Amino acid sequence: MRKMVPVICLAMLLLEVAHSAQGRYAQKLLNDLMENYSSALRPVEDTDKALNVTLQITLSQIKDMDERNQVLIAYLWIRQTWYDTYLKWNKEDYDGLEVIRIPSSLVWRPDLVLYNKADDDFSGPMDTNVVLRYNGEITWDAPAITKSSCVVDVSYFPFDSQECNLTFGSWTYNGNQVDISMAMNSGDLSDFVENVEWECHGMPATKNVIMYGCCSDPYPDITYTVLLQRRSSFYIFNLLLPCFLISFLAPLGFYLPADSGEKVSLGVTVLLALTVFQLMVAESMPPSESVPLIGKYYIATMTMITASTALTIFIMNIHFCGAEAKPVPHWAKVLIIDYMSKIFFVYEVGENCASSPSSSSSHSNQDDFHHVSPKVQANGKPGGHSRREEQKGHRYPRPQTPKPQHHPRVKVQHHIIREERNHLSSYAPGKYEGSNGNIPMGDCCKKDQKVPCCPEDQKPPCCPEDQKPPAPGPTVTFGPCVFCSHGSGIPGVDAKLVRNVEYIANCFREQRATCAKGAEWKKVAKVMDRFFMWIFFVMVFLMSILIIGRAP
Repeated sequence: MRKMVPVICLAMLLLEVAHSAQGRYAQKLLNDLMENYSSALRPVEDTDKALNVTLQITLSQIKDMDERNQVLIAYLWIRQTWYDTYLKWNKEDYDGLEVIRIPSSLVWRPDLVLYNKADDDFSGPMDTNVVLRYNGEITWDAPAITKSSCVVDVSYFPFDSQECNLTFGSWTYNGNQVDISMAMNSGDLSDFVENVEWECHGMPATKNVIMYGCCSDPYPDITYTVLLQRRSSFYIFNLLLPCFLISFLAPLGFYLPADSGEKVSLGVTVLLALTVFQLMVAESMPPSESVPLIGKYYIATMTMITASTALTIFIMNIHFCGAEAKPVPHWAKVLIIDYMSKIFFVYEVGENCASSPSSSSSHSNQDDFHHVSPKVQANGKPGGHSRREEQKGHRYPRPQTPKPQHHPRVKVQHHIIREERNHLSSYAPGKYEGSNGNIPMGDCCKKDQKVPCCPEDQKPPCCPEDQKPPAPGPTVTFGPCVFCSHGSGIPGVDAKLVRNVEYIANCFREQRATCAKGAEWKKVAKVMDRFFMWIFFVMVFLMSILIIGRAP
């Protein structure tokens, strides 16, 4: 072990001597090379020959893509290789020294610049060292952060792809003086750092020789095309999906009841929400004539919501048709109420898909005849409805619109309940009311006996109202011997009372007809709401499929 220590020390000493000798030869070589060297002239022996410069670009990172200003900011490694005739040496004369590294400012450098540069700072690559070999080959590796102009096409945003060019060429030397060639057919992406927004699918390179109008000499350049594809996940979840969900609220506005008073407010709120998203997209896009795909989707959705709001206002006007409105046209009854209501499952309370309009109408007519349920009918027979059913009929009347062309004379049996008897007895207590609470009918209409003067199969002569011609509107007649003045003790009062009761009944029927007309208009509005709801649902779905399907 002790014998090995002197050997190790001797080896280290020889290495230090060699390095010092190599450093001494490198200094001597640099002095000899730079003795009569000028970095201002193109290093060629024959000035008529062109100097060949080989260019290689390595894309390290895409720092930013400014779509609004159309600028691509990239981090590049630029490698330039050429031969300098005046920087050659015989390596045997300098102890086998083959490569030295010297500052790039000491040698001649080609003036390659980025033609489509979009930066205010016109400084070139960093002044790094160059690698100089004994045969005169010079390699210059320099990093650079470039800002290049890029024509951004946002027609398919956020599913767009961009092609940005990086064009390099000599600024002062033409093709007869400095010729540029490519080291590779494309840019080097081996050290590329992935971007969160863009994917790089390649960087092909092409050489172009252009004849400019100012000069007759050719000017070669090399153009690298950076192929970028946008990552659309961020925009789908933050711009498209909210718009898609908001657009489905527009058809639901038709399903909202008209009496809630929020149908128009919902449409306006959805329209304002889409306007906010539209402004967010417009702020990041360049002010160009090409409208982005998502912008078209927003505009189409806003147009649809505007149309739905306008239709909602129109349908609400139909829903709140009052007594002054015209009756529902016959074609609307047949098309909307009879057919479309079944197609879109629009039924009233107590109505189902098995019930027909005719059965409902007949049932409603029966309710009209038995609306006021008596305890005792006019002929003295007990009624078939209880008092609870009477109150239920008053609370929930079933409207039936009479046809405006015909006003049939309806003959109805008038029923007097306890309240009406008390009302009648208030005019002359004790005179018109018997001891049992019934109205006295005179000699011809006594209780529990047949009336010989008023048989059931013929009209009594004491009712002159039946001999008058029928009124043009709906009228009410009464059974025989109810208010008959023949033989009664109430002369001159029965005809006036009949007219008053008839007037009240006609007013009630007109009110029922008005309510029925309003109910029909409300059903028309409800059917139209359901119809437009499904139409707009289909429009939203198809529009979303078409917009997304156009994405490349």
